[in-house]
Amino acid sequence: MRKINLRAMAKINLSLDVTGTRPDGYHDLRMVMQSIRLADRISVSPTRAPGVRMKTNLHFLPTDGSNLAARAAQLVMDEYGVSGGVFIDLEKHIPVAAGLAGGSSDAAAVLVAMNILFDLGLSDEALRKLGVRLGADVPFCLMRGTALAEGIGEILTPLPPMPDCHILIAKPDIHVSTKTVFGALKLTDDIAHPDTDAQVTAVREGDLKKISSLCGNVLATVTETEYPVISTLRQVMMRHGALTAMMSGSGPTVFGIFEDEKKAEAAKDELRRGRDAAFVSLTRPYLRKG
Repeated sequence: MRKINLRAMAKINLSLDVTGTRPDGYHDLRMVMQSIRLADRISVSPTRAPGVRMKTNLHFLPTDGSNLAARAAQLVMDEYGVSGGVFIDLEKHIPVAAGLAGGSSDAAAVLVAMNILFDLGLSDEALRKLGVRLGADVPFCLMRGTALAEGIGEILTPLPPMPDCHILIAKPDIHVSTKTVFGALKLTDDIAHPDTDAQVTAVREGDLKKISSLCGNVLATVTETEYPVISTLRQVMMRHGALTAMMSGSGPTVFGIFEDEKKAEAAKDELRRGRDAAFVSLTRPYLRKG
């Protein structure tokens, strides 16, 4: 039986700014997003029985229609009249509810797998239009690499790959609601906004030190205030020589950018010995070419 095997990559935000609130309740965003090699593994295979069946290596994850990967498969089946069914085997490595777009990336991988499996011939643009119906991060997770994301995250401008480096990921044992974080954000005149235009320029110039110096996340004003452990994780990384350390997405995961692998390994070892991080991983950026 034919089976499609794919990697669903996590993302970090090199810059995340909120510029306003939309009439539909969503927020207008300007972000520089970067795929990293930390990834889930997904296989999708056809079944004679109708519907979507799913299993995962994490006992607490739902495997019904509330799982974004299952919803992605069902959306394609409904939209394009796919007969029969599919079985999804999801092996999670990206931490859940972490600000790393793990669920969105899983959904993106399933959309790609369904397109291949059933010979639908959908273009990248058609897949992204499906993806935004599942979540604002799904279009970027379909594109992967490095990109400027605007609107609610669905308006994407590809950027050159960031310079290769070592990226340390640390997630504390807390769960953050994205909806709650955005709801608590106050766009007052004194709030510090990252310079996203300058970050785009730094990425285009391939200047890792400049990229690191311009990293910023306006949502950290909410999440880091509520959970001081995020600041603790950042401080560990900076103490070991990170060029920068910052919260990704709405949190609570922190990433650190390192030029020196030994320094990154030393920070990783300290975090694993301590009690502040429930998940620690050293990875690298996914450098999409072209």
